[in-house]
Amino acid sequence: MIGTHTFAKPALARGALLTLLWVGLAPAADDPVPAAGAHGMTREQFEQSLHYQDGAIKLKGGLATLQLPSQFRYLNADDTARVLTEAWGNPRGNDTLGMIVPKASGAVGEHAWGVIVTYEEDGYVSDKDADNIKYDELLEQMRAGGKAINEERAKQGFAPIELVGWAEPPHYDAANHKLFWAKEIKFGSDASHTLNYNIRVLGRRGVLVLNAVAAMDQLRVIREQTPAILAATDFDPGSSYTDFNGDTDKVAAYGLAALVAGGIAAKTGLIAKLVALALAGKKVLGAILVALWVGLRKLFQRRQARDA
Repeated sequence: MIGTHTFAKPALARGALLTLLWVGLAPAADDPVPAAGAHGMTREQFEQSLHYQDGAIKLKGGLATLQLPSQFRYLNADDTARVLTEAWGNPRGNDTLGMIVPKASGAVGEHAWGVIVTYEEDGYVSDKDADNIKYDELLEQMRAGGKAINEERAKQGFAPIELVGWAEPPHYDAANHKLFWAKEIKFGSDASHTLNYNIRVLGRRGVLVLNAVAAMDQLRVIREQTPAILAATDFDPGSSYTDFNGDTDKVAAYGLAALVAGGIAAKTGLIAKLVALALAGKKVLGAILVALWVGLRKLFQRRQARDA
């Protein structure tokens, strides 16, 4: 499911589950590494136990390549799983390709942030709607969807999650087939807001999904680093967007608007017309909410048991 990987930050959102509308990752800030008590490791020891990689990183057996600039390092899927579960306190079972981590902050600590990399092979995502998407209208639909989901969250005993607005409006690079945007999110009554930065790289058979979340005061840093991350991420020859073969390759059931709103809705089969989301006069929000809630119910129950 595009963008449905859910990563929680204990210091920002204790007991809160990121909804499938507003997905991201979140490292712990001042909290100690949860693994320290279980494994006798300090935060520094945990950081030193990670196996960082530099330079060119091949993803998924040659599907794509990260040409990492000197200010970034990479953690493989196994180390990323350790960070997500042992250091950031997320439940197990989040499959990733790995994580891009800035050298300056590392994966744990007060100013830590990273970019989780996953791949969704849902088919070729058409960008023909790129010039017609009304992102302000899409934002309002996403907010309305959030209100409906928060009603269900309240019934489950969870604090609300508010989509404050665009921290960075969606931008689509038609020449390189890359889409990025950022959302400002508020968890419950927390005074500090969370930054959810999203990058999508379109390919022949699917999409590389890069998600980063940090505190809002890190927006400037992440915004400055985004061009380098965009430039560093590309599909390999044969898997690129321009290699698409209309006679043999699968076409995804959604377009660019769905990547921003959340591709889970497209994969449920309930809204095959999600490609038209946010185009003038087309409303599919009700179906999106149904699809989202079906996917969220088990996650709520799982997190409730964990918090108890």
